[in-house]
Amino acid sequence: MKSENPNISIIMSCFNSEKYVKSSVESILNQTYEDFEFLIIDDFSTDDTFNMLKKYEAKDKRIKVFKNSKNLGLTKSLNILIKKSKGLFIARQDADDISKSDRLEYQIKFLQSSNFRCCTTRAKIKGSLKLIPKYSYIFPNNIIAKFKNPFIHGTLLIEKSLMNKIGGYDERFVYSQDYKLFSDLLSKKEKVKIIKKPLYILNMTGNLSSINSVEQKYYSDCVKRKINPISR
Repeated sequence: MKSENPNISIIMSCFNSEKYVKSSVESILNQTYEDFEFLIIDDFSTDDTFNMLKKYEAKDKRIKVFKNSKNLGLTKSLNILIKKSKGLFIARQDADDISKSDRLEYQIKFLQSSNFRCCTTRAKIKGSLKLIPKYSYIFPNNIIAKFKNPFIHGTLLIEKSLMNKIGGYDERFVYSQDYKLFSDLLSKKEKVKIIKKPLYILNMTGNLSSINSVEQKYYSDCVKRKINPISR
């Protein structure tokens, strides 16, 4: 039975995700760790995504589905869900990826048995033997973080109080909002652990990281150079 205040709030934003969202949602519902709420926002999809999500909501009380009245983008959508969340921890899930069944259990045990307040994991690329990132890291690691974003956004688990401390996602960043988030954490001298065990499967075919690569690079460069992006 779902508690009034779950330990973990899982947040996911969807946009025209009907092809992949079923597998993504069910990977969360099949978690061995069950003390969570699953907050999903439809970012004004034009396909059947919202109707698919509402069917899941009707079957499982842990799921709460919301819909934007216009397309707001990932950054603003995630901040909306953070404000609605009731959990002590915030977990991310992307609409086109899959969490392995022991992901939440493994991550929450790690945080509760360590002095870390935030962690991510390595991930396997769907249809490939490749794991990313190549190694497990503990941050701050200024050399690595200076040149690239080594974190898999969809694997994030973070104390909600820490997320609130840094002000959530920086809404000036339409893309690379995850890189900016981790940059903000490191600037606050917070430690972040990338867990060695791969607990997530990335779908690079449907992943938006392969789309709008020019804009992605622009926002990523802004994080590296510690400058604010030009308003769109």
